[in-house]
Amino acid sequence: MKDDSRNVSLPSSLCEAAERRFGPRFGGLEPFLIFALEQLLRDDAARMDRVEQQMVEDRLQELGYV
Repeated sequence: MKDDSRNVSLPSSLCEAAERRFGPRFGGLEPFLIFALEQLLRDDAARMDRVEQQMVEDRLQELGYV
């Protein structure tokens, strides 16, 4: 993964609340946001894998293999 970064605008109150709640655990707001986004993307990929697996199983059942 490249080390490129982008700037985003977030409400100050949201950032301050997240820093208070998660900053000590993650070492700041940016590491927390990186972690949170990575987890959300991982969950989406896992969910798609399950959906795709179900589609394959359904098709195999329709064909009489399962």
